[in-house]
Amino acid sequence: MGKIKFVLASNSPRRKQLFSLGGWDFDVIAADVDETPFEGEPPREYVIRLAKAKATAIQARAGSDAVIVGSDTTVVDGNEILGKPVDEDDVRRMLKQLRGRVHQVYTGITILQNEKMSVDLCITDVPMRDYSDEEVERYIQTGDPMDKAGAYAIQHPEFNPVTGLEGCYASVMGLPMCHILRALNRFDISAFADVPSSCQTLLKYDCKVSPAILGGELVQEEPKG
Repeated sequence: MGKIKFVLASNSPRRKQLFSLGGWDFDVIAADVDETPFEGEPPREYVIRLAKAKATAIQARAGSDAVIVGSDTTVVDGNEILGKPVDEDDVRRMLKQLRGRVHQVYTGITILQNEKMSVDLCITDVPMRDYSDEEVERYIQTGDPMDKAGAYAIQHPEFNPVTGLEGCYASVMGLPMCHILRALNRFDISAFADVPSSCQTLLKYDCKVSPAILGGELVQEEPKG
């Protein structure tokens, strides 16, 4: 096999940082797709549909034989999909709705090469701390929540909204790398680096689910294609 051309269908700095842990050379082509949920669409189907749409949307530009990585992440409270806030009032609504409770983050991924497609899904329980209204206001002033699903970034050093997380931290940031490795294995593609170790070092997080994911457990969506 010759050199593999990877293309990440996202311009997210967080996703680029995480995907680089594999040691692959890759290009970035941002996918422009409508992220509006269908009426009554379950979160699982929503993120997988968008991950597929992002991968296929750039396929013509990526070129023949390119291995395309598409992903979508959303915050889910019950069955409610919390996308990116439309304004500051929407930030307040979301953060006050989530505080002191456990919600879920869903990340769907799609690996696409020519006609072959593999999908995977990561669902992470996210326990939010009981932050104050004043902390919410200070966080709003940073501008950080405006382009984030659920109106927060788990890694924000001052707001630090999450406490006691035991699932996949990288998925909450937007790209569950062990799920990426698992999906790429279906293409007989391996990483050039110890991704789980590098991921934990980067995120300063002791991951408890990595061995189970890489061992084929925690399969939340059967691969297709």
